[in-house]
Amino acid sequence: MRLLSGANLTKEGKEEREASIREWTGLTAGADLDSVLKTLRAPETRLEKAPPQLKAELRPYQLTGYSWLRFVTRLGLGACLADDMGLGKTVQVISLLLDLKREPSKKTKIASLLVVPASLIANWKAELGKFAPSLAYAVVHPSEANAKGGEVGPEEAGTLDLIVTTYGMLVRTDWLKEYQWRLLILDEAQAIKNSGTKQTRAVKELTAAARVAMTGTPVENRLSDLWSLFDFLNPGLLGTAKQFSSFVKKLQDDPDRSFEPLRNLVRPYILRRLKTDKRVISDLPDKTEVNAFCSLSKHQAALYQTAVAELAEQLEAADGIQRRGVVLAQLMRLKQICNHPAQVTGTNDYRADRSGKFQRLAEIAEEIASRQEKMLVFTQFREVTEPLADFLATLFGRPGLVLHGGTSVPKRKQYVDRFQREDGPPFFVLSLKAGGTGLNLTSASHVIHFDRWWNPAIENQATDRAFRIGQKKNVLVHKFICRGTVEERIDEMITRKSQVANEAIGGNDSGEVLLTEMDDDALLQFVKLDLQQAIDA
Repeated sequence: MRLLSGANLTKEGKEEREASIREWTGLTAGADLDSVLKTLRAPETRLEKAPPQLKAELRPYQLTGYSWLRFVTRLGLGACLADDMGLGKTVQVISLLLDLKREPSKKTKIASLLVVPASLIANWKAELGKFAPSLAYAVVHPSEANAKGGEVGPEEAGTLDLIVTTYGMLVRTDWLKEYQWRLLILDEAQAIKNSGTKQTRAVKELTAAARVAMTGTPVENRLSDLWSLFDFLNPGLLGTAKQFSSFVKKLQDDPDRSFEPLRNLVRPYILRRLKTDKRVISDLPDKTEVNAFCSLSKHQAALYQTAVAELAEQLEAADGIQRRGVVLAQLMRLKQICNHPAQVTGTNDYRADRSGKFQRLAEIAEEIASRQEKMLVFTQFREVTEPLADFLATLFGRPGLVLHGGTSVPKRKQYVDRFQREDGPPFFVLSLKAGGTGLNLTSASHVIHFDRWWNPAIENQATDRAFRIGQKKNVLVHKFICRGTVEERIDEMITRKSQVANEAIGGNDSGEVLLTEMDDDALLQFVKLDLQQAIDA
C-alpha cells in the first residue's frame, strides 16, 4: 500500500532506489485489490439498504457512511469515520451494529466493544434506546450497574450485542483486554492521539475482528496524532513512529514536497464529510465566524504589563522543566487578565467597566436579546462561568444556565432539555471541556468563545453544539480576542499552523502551540503588550 501511494517511509538511503524501482516496474494494483480500493475511495458507488431494525431514516450521506463501514469492517480493516460534528456518526455506527446482529458469526453471540469518554455514556444510552432498541447492551462503569446490581463480566458479554465502557475503565479492567471482541469502536478517538499514555496503550492491547474510530478531529495538534490513530486502526501502515516522524519532517522542511502520497495512503480508511459541503447536506444553514476584537481596561493593561515583567524575571532563574512550568503558568495568567482582572486578583469584583471583554459581550448580548435569539458562551475557566451568567442575566432580564465539570450527568440532560425548549433560558454558559462534546444545543444561533482555547479543533467541537443537524437558523460564531496581547498573536499562529493538517488529510483544523520552546527574547516579544492596540483612545 505504501509503494502504491508513493509514500516512502523506509530508512534513509533507500528512497532513491525505491523511486527508481517504482518507475521501471510500473507498480499497479491487481484487479481484485484495485476493485477494493475503488470502493474504499468512492463509497457512494456501493450502497447497502439500512438494517430493518433501525428506527430512523438515514440521510443519503449517512447511508453511504454505513455502507462504507460495513464494507471496510467485513474486510477486517480499520475504518475512521471522521465526519464533522453533528452529521450523525453515532447513527451510522449503530446501523453497523444492527447489521452485525442480524448476521451472527456463531451460534453464541460475540459482543462488540464501544469505548467512550465517561461524559458520553448517557448520550449513547439515549441513542441506542432511540435508534436500536433491539440491541442488547450493558455498560461497564462504576456509575452503572446491570439489572441484578452486579458487575458485568465476560460471561454476560457472551449474551449481549454490545458492551459500553470508558477509556479509564480499560486501564483498570483486565477482562476487557482479554476478550475477543467482534467489533471495537472508539468514540472521540482523539483520546488516543498520544501514543505514550496508559489509556492509549490499553486500547491497543484490545483484540477484535475489526476496528472503527469515530472522531471529528483525526489530526488535532500534529501529524503524530494521525500515526497513533492508524497504529490502532491498521498497525504498520504508517510504519514505525520513528519512520513516520522522519517522513513528516521531510515534508515540512521541503516546500517542494507534496502531501499527496500521504493523502493517498490514508484516504481509503478515512471517510470525512463536512457540513459546509452542500453536496453532503443542503438543508443545514450557514456558519459565519468573526473575530470580536476587545480592548483592555486601564486596570487590565497595568496587570498585564506587571505579569510580563514578572515573567522576564522568572525566566532568568529557570531552566528545563521548571522553565516550562513558569511559561505555562504565566500564559494562563495573561489569559485570565484578558478575561477580567477579578479572575487574577480573586476579589470577585466582576464589574463590566473593568474588562474590555465584558463590555464587548454586553454589546453583542443586547443585540441578541433584542432579537429574542439564544446564545452559547464557552470559556475554559470554570471560575468565570457564574460571573458571566450573572452579568448576562442583567442584560437578558432573566437567568440562563451554567454547565461545567462539577455539573452532574442527570442535571446536564435536564439543562439541555430546558434550553432546547422555545421558551427556555436565553443563554447557556459552558466550560469548554465539559460542554464541548456530546450536547445538542441547536436552539442557539450564536456561539461566543469568551477566551480562546489555543487548539481550533477543540473550539470547533464546541461550536458544533449549535451548528449541527436540527439547526434551522444561520449560526454566528464570535471569537473574543484582546488586541495587542498574546491572544492576538496566538490567533495568528494558529491560522498558520492549521495548514499542515489541512494538507495532510483535507478539511481538518489543527494548531500546535510551542511557546514553551521559544527562547527568552522571542517569548517576551510574543507576550508583550502593545499599548496603542490594547487600549481604546
